[in-house]
Amino acid sequence: MTAPSSTFLAWLFRMPLIRRWSLMYCVKPENVAEHSHQVAIVAHLLAVIKNRLFDGDLNPDRAATLALYHECSETRLGDIVSPVKYSNAQITSEFKKLEAAAEQHCLESLPEALREDFAELLVQNNVAPEYAALVKAADVICAYLKAKEELAHHNHEFSHVVEKLEPKLETLRERPEVAYFLDVFMASCGATLDSLAAPA
Repeated sequence: MTAPSSTFLAWLFRMPLIRRWSLMYCVKPENVAEHSHQVAIVAHLLAVIKNRLFDGDLNPDRAATLALYHECSETRLGDIVSPVKYSNAQITSEFKKLEAAAEQHCLESLPEALREDFAELLVQNNVAPEYAALVKAADVICAYLKAKEELAHHNHEFSHVVEKLEPKLETLRERPEVAYFLDVFMASCGATLDSLAAPA
């Protein structure tokens, strides 16, 4: 029996074509695929930290997989910059509806026999709260690192992004795994190659 054709992978493989920060000048352009990969790395690490050091009971592989798919709606909508998306409550509400519809469309592009396995990965409202919070923390961390990188290259377009995200990071410090991550890993992310490669 021949299974019906699916466009699921074709859509997701277009993630490298979706530019983030689309209304802003970037010294180093970033796409949704590389952002999702970085968020997956950070989410995985946060889950491991929580489990090993703070009595957590999360599945790091699950956290990483959720992060890989957390921007799937953007394969249909593109990247919507935060100042536009959150400019007022009505616009935010409408964009949230569009994102939910795009996630459902992404899910429905799979063969029906596979949809149950992906329903809690693609549709963000289905993600368990503890994992949603972890992925969101990773997302904020990665956005902050990107903004700091742009500032390091004298791109002041990202000054307001850093100003907006720093209070969010301080709030996220209430999560012990995030506080540990920020204290242990953040400083070296802005280091030069020479300093990284120098003998300890």
